[in-house]
Amino acid sequence: MEPTVYVETSIVSYLAARPSRDLITAAHQQVTTQWWATRRPAFRLHISELVVQEVSHGDPEEARRRTALLEGIPAIAVTADALSFARALVENRIVPRAAETDALHIAIAAAGGMEYLLTWNCRHIANAQIRGKIEELARLRGFEPPILCTPEELMEMAQ
Repeated sequence: MEPTVYVETSIVSYLAARPSRDLITAAHQQVTTQWWATRRPAFRLHISELVVQEVSHGDPEEARRRTALLEGIPAIAVTADALSFARALVENRIVPRAAETDALHIAIAAAGGMEYLLTWNCRHIANAQIRGKIEELARLRGFEPPILCTPEELMEMAQ
């Protein structure tokens, strides 16, 4: 059976956005598009209602493009355990209060049993300085934490 991946909002945003003139953003868009086209079939993707809500904001045409990318991807329920874990991430100052939704993405993926959380949010999610703290707190709460990574990190290895 394919490994499970929680697709965080930044992935969908990079996929649907117009090509950026910023070199780093353009590179992230290119890697994301390549991952979606070539690696996506190797995984069982999941989202949450939080992702659906976040992609629905902003310019209506762009929101339609983002929403269309989610069609057919099952949504993980936001459980009481996930909400409690997200609160703990913030209360323990692992994720700042201003980034509560980022904590909730992590918690939904962990409570949902996801093997990976795919994101370009390297400030509050796929961040090497907090990764160990997230994993420790997840295990204390009875969850096996997902691997927090970017599409670049989840590419197929060369044979």
